[in-house]
Amino acid sequence: MTFRSGFVAVVGRPNVGKSTLVNSLVGRKVAIVSDKPQTTRHDARAVLTTEGYQIVFTDTPGFHKPRTLLGTRLNDLVGAATQGVDAIVMVVDAKDGVGRGDAFVYERRVRPVGVPAFCAVNKLDLLRNREEVPQLQAAADLGDFEEIVPVSAKTARGVGMLRDLLLERLPEGPAYYPDGEFTDQPLEIRLAEIVREKALAVTRQEVPHSIAVLVEELEEGEGLTKIHANLIVERDSQKGIVIGKGGETLKTIGTRAREEMELVLGRKVFLDLRVKVLKEWQRDPKALQRLGF
Repeated sequence: MTFRSGFVAVVGRPNVGKSTLVNSLVGRKVAIVSDKPQTTRHDARAVLTTEGYQIVFTDTPGFHKPRTLLGTRLNDLVGAATQGVDAIVMVVDAKDGVGRGDAFVYERRVRPVGVPAFCAVNKLDLLRNREEVPQLQAAADLGDFEEIVPVSAKTARGVGMLRDLLLERLPEGPAYYPDGEFTDQPLEIRLAEIVREKALAVTRQEVPHSIAVLVEELEEGEGLTKIHANLIVERDSQKGIVIGKGGETLKTIGTRAREEMELVLGRKVFLDLRVKVLKEWQRDPKALQRLGF
């Protein structure tokens, strides 16, 4: 029996559902998800391994016209993630409508790579049947795709078909990751991302974009893991919003994060979560470096 393996980059503009699709493709939560644009800030790899094949998906930040140094660096990550891959999945949002932003992504990050490309037309669960065809046609008009695949990452409709189409294009090759390994993200980053996901869920307006999380210390004790993390914002006013009246918002973030961390680690977690201000960190090269960008 021949074993197939390969790398697939998942690209698209912000908020089209790339992370939800990657999680659905591998059958477990690897990437954090939220309804806020630019949720994904790392090119996280998600690994799907079976007896016959291994597909390594790279979830990428939304490709956009950047307004900050962070935005520029996230766009650079998308470019790096498409180098040396066997296929690209470009995700578009059928509910929002396929348009110029998608054409921008195709021209900059899909067409120049020159590998088989598939277009996943996502969020079809939010459309009426007669609204689907125009969006599928608009996706086909973007460029030269191997297949246009209607999907709903949320309900898993069409996800199996997309996986099968990708598998057909994979070359014979070795397993790049050991069986049982489903991501290459360091544990500290995975834990920090859990905190950030919970913070994104309870904050609004400009605050979500300004949130970063840094795990400062990880102590493995007997039956208990102690995690000391800083939730970083850009301004004092944002710090007040994240803490909330009487500390309620921060408490909610911490409780939800701790519960998910315990599921990930399979043990009890003590989470020490503090809020710090790092002025205009999205525009500061030194701050970005400290935060891992």
